[in-house]
Amino acid sequence: MSGNLISMPLKVKRLDSQEETEAVRILSTQVFVDEQGVSPELEVDEFDDSAIHAVAYAAGKVIATGRLILDTPVSARIGRMAVQESLRRSGVGSAVLVFLETEARSHGVKQLSLHAQNYVKDFYSQHGYREFGETFLEAGIVHVQMKKDIV
Repeated sequence: MSGNLISMPLKVKRLDSQEETEAVRILSTQVFVDEQGVSPELEVDEFDDSAIHAVAYAAGKVIATGRLILDTPVSARIGRMAVQESLRRSGVGSAVLVFLETEARSHGVKQLSLHAQNYVKDFYSQHGYREFGETFLEAGIVHVQMKKDIV
């Protein structure tokens, strides 16, 4: 895990307002559509309304997000992890991931899965996730499925 947290106070919480929803959409669009070339049509899906969304703030500004989709009473998926470009590798993503794992545990989840972009799979490995299967294309980007038991 990254030990060099950003110098400003960081707050990670559950998304709970329309203003936060809009800020998260803007950030996700910047990261996935503008930076990575993902089609805008893929940015909003059928899970957005039912997922638990995390939002991270620093200096009053939304700087990161991620979501948790509860699939079964004991399994869930993490996705849409996005961190403002200038703050990557500063510990912000780790804080969002830990928040989502804590949310999952509070709902009785015992196993988490995610589709990691290949270039960030080491980040998830450092947090205890294991690779499963071969790499695959999702939204035109190479991914690998990863899982973690959180019992």
